[in-house]
Amino acid sequence: MRDAIALPVTEESQVGEARRIAVALAAELEFNETDRGKVAIVITEAAKNLVKHGREGELLLRTLKTAAGCSIEIIALDRGQGMANVALCLRDGFSTAGTPGTGLGAIKRLSTFFDIHSVPKLGTALLMRLEPTQNSREASQNSNYLEFGVVHLPKTGEEICGDSWAAENHLDKNLILVADGLGYGDLAQEASQEAVRVFEENAKLGPKAILEKAHAALKNTRGAAAAIAQIDRTQQTICFAGIGNISGVVVTDNQTRSMVSYNGTVGHMMRKVAEFVYPWSQQSLLIMHSDGLAAQWNLNRYPGLASRHPALIAAVLYRDFKRTRDDMTVIVAKVREAA
Repeated sequence: MRDAIALPVTEESQVGEARRIAVALAAELEFNETDRGKVAIVITEAAKNLVKHGREGELLLRTLKTAAGCSIEIIALDRGQGMANVALCLRDGFSTAGTPGTGLGAIKRLSTFFDIHSVPKLGTALLMRLEPTQNSREASQNSNYLEFGVVHLPKTGEEICGDSWAAENHLDKNLILVADGLGYGDLAQEASQEAVRVFEENAKLGPKAILEKAHAALKNTRGAAAAIAQIDRTQQTICFAGIGNISGVVVTDNQTRSMVSYNGTVGHMMRKVAEFVYPWSQQSLLIMHSDGLAAQWNLNRYPGLASRHPALIAAVLYRDFKRTRDDMTVIVAKVREAA
């Protein structure tokens, strides 16, 4: 649905603006007055925590479709001192700042979904999702459900993101595309969105065949770097094909494996495209990103992060490795265990 909104929160005056934007998003999704009130409390408490405890505090907001309906996702990021004992910090009454110590507990209680990751001296990341009361609770969640986390933002100072992404889910397979239109702005977005169109119209094909069709379709655009991953849960494999500087990585049991892309530009110069197949398991993570995220990240630097929600993983990587001079997309996917 709506692309992410990034809001810096480093001083008290920015708390009210964050609350106003979040409540407006809730109104767009037809949250009732009570549910909008929950959104207001959650984002206010999260923003106040950033001011009190954080360094380089930032909120990411977006609306998204879930199996149950629509929801608002709020991610709070800081590079502060972090928490040595997360469970203790979540208890009502515990505070390191002389406050009543009810903020984190209230955030968790009011959120439909809540997750947290914190490392001393590296910082804290909070994930909060809130849904309107009328959302269905009957959506099935089984072992075939692939869960995504996405941070998708334009270059600093720009309103339009030249990156695009898409995902297609089938009974036993999932396809994910990341495309980065050359440059930035309208023309870059036009190229990457054309790649999305071709991807969605040809999702029954494999990654190589889709990129070949995209190459023909993007000839009248700026062109794009693009990569497609196809996860086959029956065969326990991931098939990957890429052109240009889109990174694709599989993480399994703390072991990281980079997947192969060829040099070139989809729509202009694509001398060779090929598929490469890698092992995939129920415990694997797929991480794909454009070059708006530096490639030097290492999940082993963040104890426990790989077990958190994919949105939290994507947000931590964004926080610590974003390049503000370019559009940025990072997608993290993993199989959600049966409820």
